[in-house]
Amino acid sequence: MLRSRDFWMVVFVGALLGGLGVLLSVWGNPENSGICVSCFIENSAGALGLHDNTNMQYLRPELIGFVLGSTASAMFFREFRSRGGSAPLSRLFLGIFMIFGCAVFIGCPIKLFLRLSAGDLTAVSGVIGLLAGVWAGLKGLASGVELTAPKTGNGSGGHLIPALFVLLLIFFMVRPGFLLFSSKGSATQHAPWMVALAAGLALGILAQRSRFCITGSIRDTLLMGIRISAVWGLLAFLIVSLLLSIATGRFHYGLYGQPGAHLDYVWSFLGMGLVGWISVIIGGCPFRQLIKAGEGDADAGLVVVGMFIGGALAQSWGIAATAAGVSLYGKVAVLIGFVLVASASIFLRQRNS
Repeated sequence: MLRSRDFWMVVFVGALLGGLGVLLSVWGNPENSGICVSCFIENSAGALGLHDNTNMQYLRPELIGFVLGSTASAMFFREFRSRGGSAPLSRLFLGIFMIFGCAVFIGCPIKLFLRLSAGDLTAVSGVIGLLAGVWAGLKGLASGVELTAPKTGNGSGGHLIPALFVLLLIFFMVRPGFLLFSSKGSATQHAPWMVALAAGLALGILAQRSRFCITGSIRDTLLMGIRISAVWGLLAFLIVSLLLSIATGRFHYGLYGQPGAHLDYVWSFLGMGLVGWISVIIGGCPFRQLIKAGEGDADAGLVVVGMFIGGALAQSWGIAATAAGVSLYGKVAVLIGFVLVASASIFLRQRNS
């Protein structure tokens, strides 16, 4: 177990993430989607004109806050390190397919547990899939499947993603004509922008300090059991989000009529399975990739670029699931993702052997 101070930091961050995930919905974000990195990316990609779904166009301030909060924390504590150069093209494509998996499930791992804590039983298949995906990733690591270590240096481009998100913040404030905002649909549901940005900055700062990650917590628990702090951070997330869901009247137990969900359980399982497997290979879930990119990790930055591409394609190509279920394109995308990850794992294991 980590030192007592580090332990309580992880628990606090997990509790805050779960609490804000519910409260941001109360303050205006879509129900059960107070925090959802993949949804935020799809919305933001639409705001930048990368897809034409007019229901999904809003530059989410929380997303900007995650990255810039991480950057501010890393610089203040002298932990900002420009590094990168580890299998960049592989990371780009893995970022794309990680968002495809999220889009088929309708949510990232954070939203997965927010849905579960709000009584959404359709999320159970996603939880099992995420566990299976993380387990598959760990089996790969044990067999020698590992991306090469990043190189540290001023020329690695670690400052580019923070600079890009500063530019996005300027865009949000100035509202240039090319920035799109939905007039209908889920993207019109959002918390007041100053509240959303403040929440994102706080979580970015604290996540950078604690290294908290949903899939990382599951990975570490499978490796080392419940004695480590990561599992308690995840439990704090679930307990706080459950209590707040009940207190705010947003707890609705059952399978049917759940917001932002569908009944294609097999594809929920497979979508989250793909997300879990990729997260282990690249060292973190979508939220963790944003935090790492903010502290100078150019490899994570390429994953973030891939996630934006994936968010745009998920909407443009009809990959993203809806309440009616998963489309043929979504199913094909997930299956291709598994083929890609399995092939990459075989190649990396042979190269590293």
